[in-house]
Amino acid sequence: MVLLSSSPKWPTLPEYFHDWALVDVETSGLRPGRDRVLSLAILTLDAQGNRTGEFATLLNPGCDPGAVHIHGLTPDRLAGAPTFEEIAPQVGALLSSRVLVAHNAQFDYDFLAHEFAHVRSWVPVSRRLCTLALNRLVGPPTPDLKLGTLAAHYGVRQEKAHDAQDDVRVLSGILRGSLSAAGQLGLALPLLECPPRQDYRPYVPKTPCAFRNPGRLESGGPLVQGMKVAITGGTRISREELVARSVAAGLNMMTSVSGQTSVVVTNDTGTGSAKLKRAEDAGVPLVDEPTYLRLLETVQPGQSKGAARQRAAAETPADVPCALPASTPTVPAQRTATPTESVVAADQPLTGRRVLVLGGTHDEAVEARARAVALGASAAVNLSASVSDVVVLPGGEVDRRMSRIAALGLRVYDAGWLLAPTTPPMASSARIAVGNRPDTAAVLVRGGVLDLSGTGTAWTVAAAWRQQTACDVDVVAFAVDAHEQVAGDEDFVFYGAPEHPDGTVRLATDGPTEQAVTADLERLPLEVHRVVIAAAIDGAATFADVGAIEITATCGIGAAPTARATLDAATTERTMILAELYRRGEGWRLRAVGQGYDHGLADLARGYGVDVAE
Repeated sequence: MVLLSSSPKWPTLPEYFHDWALVDVETSGLRPGRDRVLSLAILTLDAQGNRTGEFATLLNPGCDPGAVHIHGLTPDRLAGAPTFEEIAPQVGALLSSRVLVAHNAQFDYDFLAHEFAHVRSWVPVSRRLCTLALNRLVGPPTPDLKLGTLAAHYGVRQEKAHDAQDDVRVLSGILRGSLSAAGQLGLALPLLECPPRQDYRPYVPKTPCAFRNPGRLESGGPLVQGMKVAITGGTRISREELVARSVAAGLNMMTSVSGQTSVVVTNDTGTGSAKLKRAEDAGVPLVDEPTYLRLLETVQPGQSKGAARQRAAAETPADVPCALPASTPTVPAQRTATPTESVVAADQPLTGRRVLVLGGTHDEAVEARARAVALGASAAVNLSASVSDVVVLPGGEVDRRMSRIAALGLRVYDAGWLLAPTTPPMASSARIAVGNRPDTAAVLVRGGVLDLSGTGTAWTVAAAWRQQTACDVDVVAFAVDAHEQVAGDEDFVFYGAPEHPDGTVRLATDGPTEQAVTADLERLPLEVHRVVIAAAIDGAATFADVGAIEITATCGIGAAPTARATLDAATTERTMILAELYRRGEGWRLRAVGQGYDHGLADLARGYGVDVAE
């Protein structure tokens, strides 16, 4: 058993040599672009970890400072502070050509990006590193991964929580310890290119349409609230005014055309635009602008989404197997497990252990991981400090991680060990050692269910895959009703629209091989019956190229995982339903699904009712 150093040194691995800009912000709220930065601290380090610069300031946000009881920044304290526009050049100079580092880095990066957007500029950062994501890979023996907990683990004194200047000083110590631990494990840093597939601009709220789509506009018939309307080509009145009038009338304005579009407004049917071609192919009716304006004067009442879906929910059993999109799955659907069946029993011989499987064919590795889970272990997809045992199948002995495993003194077995495992007991003390702290997360088998409870209501389901994965994997989410349909396109959260307009469902990208969906269950509208979380592969690769995907469920940022599941039965599939959060009576449940499909993300989204353009 190899102990991790209690006084970590700056690693000497060349791939860890970067100029760093450590950042912490205190904000008026939790939504970048809408809320503002109140306090900012930056600490710069060179590639050897030497301090090269420091900057800290309060900021006058020009708005209510929000939760003063948390950050202590009252309007009086902020009144004489500079605005972000005044300090933007200095901040830009400190960030430029450096890797931005923060704990929960997407939060800090997004706030900075939107602040720069407010002053008509952009954040000069090309890559970022999240110390929270890095420590999820490291897997230190700590009860959680919160900033204060990691500070204590790495021997850093925290003087004042929620103070940007102190937090960034603490972060420097956590970075040093995290890099040292990652170096011992031979981990690649989860550096993420910025921005992550989206443009940043000042927050512009979008009001979702409150009515269900009643279908196509009939010849000679009226417009009905909830109809999906697209506009193409030039218009006599401004496009913005036409859209505003339509939204005010209760229509759902779309930027693309599909089979679910109710009508397309155009003044020139001969332009041959892509929207007109799709409308023709799908049989969508066309009207000109004068006709549309007359119809806008007599829009008929529509059916409220909430009322319809609450009736449907009342008529539908609360705990039924998931109704996936209409398509022939290539992985057989699993029945719904009962609470006693869904979690691996606590008296299994490998309960509390983390098992990493190396080598073997795809089927052999799947079988070994499934056997480990059946024995009570959780199946790791990467080498981390939480791994307690390693199973080496044929070919695994040449895996590049074997040298690290040997240096760390981890227990190594062949496949036969899983037939009758014998293991030394896990240590009960909280010694800082590799593989020495039992994994307390519930282990879900495929199809398994767990009741969600706890002090918070914002649950995060994170998906991670092996660091050697060459293809891109995108995690997405659908907020669906009892009929497994989205109410509108805004209920599809993906890399191009990473947050629902009301902020209840958000996508975070913490590294090249980890993405997470957070759902604020308490704030979700009653008509949302489930939040379906899926993964899709970009390009021609399949899940056989990706291998196992591990999902973890946590309640709160940096909290210890409540549940884990490893999903790796897929081979030829390009999309997979990973998990779902769904209502059960007055509460919520998590189901590990693992349902794969050969089609791509567009077809998956259409199955849930998303209006996807070709």
